[in-house]
Amino acid sequence: MAPLIDPFARPISYLRVSVTDRCDFRCTYCMAEHMQFLPKKDLLTLEELDRLCSTFVRLGVEKLRITGGEPLVRRDIMTFFKAMSRHLETGALRELTLTTNGSQLARFAADLAAVGVRRVNVSLDTLDAAKFQAITRWGRLPQVMEGIAAATAAGLRVKINAVALKGFNEDELFPLLDWCAGEGHDLTFIEVMPMGEMGEELRLDQYWPLKVLRARLAERFTLTDLAERTGGPARYVRVEETGQKIGFITPLTHNFCESCNRVRVTCTGELFMCLGQEDNADLRAPLRASGDDAALEDAIRAAIARKPKGHDFDYSRQKVAGQMTRHMSHTGG
Repeated sequence: MAPLIDPFARPISYLRVSVTDRCDFRCTYCMAEHMQFLPKKDLLTLEELDRLCSTFVRLGVEKLRITGGEPLVRRDIMTFFKAMSRHLETGALRELTLTTNGSQLARFAADLAAVGVRRVNVSLDTLDAAKFQAITRWGRLPQVMEGIAAATAAGLRVKINAVALKGFNEDELFPLLDWCAGEGHDLTFIEVMPMGEMGEELRLDQYWPLKVLRARLAERFTLTDLAERTGGPARYVRVEETGQKIGFITPLTHNFCESCNRVRVTCTGELFMCLGQEDNADLRAPLRASGDDAALEDAIRAAIARKPKGHDFDYSRQKVAGQMTRHMSHTGG
């Protein structure tokens, strides 16, 4: 079976799959407070998700990340994780992981570890309970902290993803760093991306370039660039004084397209070959048209043949260029 290779000779070995557009938070940079969620009939069933992901694994995908929305609010989601664990057992899949807001980790951490999940990414932008509630609208920080503790107790490696938000968590740069060092968590900072109809003024107000954040870190610490790549878009440094590994995901100030090995599937079966482009392929139709996977494989290969060289997000000239109208919760975080 020929592997998936895009037009720029990049092997596609990493798949991110959204299993739901629903979430128990309403983070201000991710979705509107009163979201209109998709009808459940439009979402892929857990069985369809199994077929789709298994087809990608058969075509060479070695890393599978489950996203949302919040993936752990999907009913019976552990049956899907258990189904995917068979690919870990055969060795076809090297890693099964998820990105979560942490709200449900206390319930599911032990079960996730039992089916072969070894690490999780937890989105956490602040350690201040009042600010946390403000940015998530519906979230409670103690619940997330309990979930992170449960994940650690279950043996899961935790990486904290913090969106860099100007005027919101600038003053928490060093407290976040210190807390992660004390808890043994890796930390990655992410530039806010222009996803969803949130208004240009809000995006520009929130935008904190990571080159500025990194320069502030360098005033206090010695940062050494690392060649390490984990299959994702982050570039890493080591903080020499603490030994920590810090990641930077910079889709705006420095894109990461030249080594892109990933594609995304939405909860409705749309395959997006690039996060920052609107071109997509419908995989739900071939999934539902036949119990045979031949048409699905053909659709995947045809889509990968259209994968672009890169995206073109841009906040320059006080304008949000390259903005995507779809919300991040639909595409998958």
